Amino acid sequence: MSRFRFIHAADLHLGSPFDGLAIKDRVIAERFAAATRDAFSELVRRAIEEEVAFFIVAGDVYDGEWRDNSIGLFFNREVARLDRAGIPVFLLKGNHDADSVVTKSITLPTAVSQFDTRRPSSFSLDGLKVSLHGQGFAERAASDNLARAYPAPVPGHFNIGVLHTSLTGRPPHANYAPCSVDDLRARGYDYWALGHVHHHEIVASDPPIVFPGNLQGRNIRESGEKGAILISVEDGRVASIDRLVVDQARWQQVRVDISQAETMPALLRLVEDALASSCGDVAGRLTALRVTLTGASVLRPQVLMGRAELVDEIQAACHRIDPDIWLEKLDLRVGPIERPVAVDEGDARVDLQPLLAELVHDPALVDAAEAALRDILAKLPAASGSGEAPLGATVDELLAEARDVLLARSGSD
Repeated sequence: MSRFRFIHAADLHLGSPFDGLAIKDRVIAERFAAATRDAFSELVRRAIEEEVAFFIVAGDVYDGEWRDNSIGLFFNREVARLDRAGIPVFLLKGNHDADSVVTKSITLPTAVSQFDTRRPSSFSLDGLKVSLHGQGFAERAASDNLARAYPAPVPGHFNIGVLHTSLTGRPPHANYAPCSVDDLRARGYDYWALGHVHHHEIVASDPPIVFPGNLQGRNIRESGEKGAILISVEDGRVASIDRLVVDQARWQQVRVDISQAETMPALLRLVEDALASSCGDVAGRLTALRVTLTGASVLRPQVLMGRAELVDEIQAACHRIDPDIWLEKLDLRVGPIERPVAVDEGDARVDLQPLLAELVHDPALVDAAEAALRDILAKLPAASGSGEAPLGATVDELLAEARDVLLARSGSD
């Protein structure tokens, strides 16, 4: 009986700068950058431990052009471990490390093979009766359906298609190398190793068409477990598809409804209970946590006016659960308890809510706020790869929060 296993990974994004995180906390950004490298080192260790037959990376080994050669040397060091263990490596270039993007290079071990970027190319492992077919990106934006030009399967071999693609679209990922599941099935291959989409997804099972997701989350949109895929093949058919979770740092979100809390201590107890329930198994892994408070609450004025103190209290609660939980952001989505609101102005009664509601949408105020935001951003490093609004909120959101704070301070909330 013929049996072998292989690893399918994608979207390593080695060298991702985490500039968006660095705006908030430089040390945390450095730890996330180190976690990206450590996750790949752990995957290499698992590959050697599992004695896999070969190792595939379906695009975006690098996040972009190297700032220096250190990231290339790191990758060379790790794939050299696979080479010494007798594990061939097959690489395909994606949009982040296309020929036109990454121009520097370091000679890789002889066990590393790279798919052509000008046309589909193939590699065969005759001892295993395995053939791999793929085409990398020559340019960052690949708008053509590359899969249609992939070659016919090799008779008697287990055929694998390797492709960096958005398929028919996977927002917010750019629509690169678009194709359909039927396009892939039409090639007659036994497994499709895809990349580009950062969430794990088994798109189809006959044949298996799989996104492993990225190896390490880089922003709040990439929450939860991250890793690669271990595939077992028996007698020319996929027998099992298992996730290898190797991420060394994680993004997580917790939503807490505070509508039943009537005091700030009660609110904090609700939050800490929710954190303990959601984050109790982080097991020493660095965790960037976003806490969102929701619900209509009598505490809304205190929450809005005491945001800084509340952030500190929630961070302290995080540390009581685990020293490596970091509060990435406190997102306030707390509504008011509906009741008539007005303040005295002499003998008149002025309802502030409709006045301020109209003001925050005034074009002149919005333009002034956008100009102020541009001035601030010009003094900050680029938030590359953060996947977030530069200051964590849009101009509309910032103006809405300013309105709510003003209402709270005026006693009109």
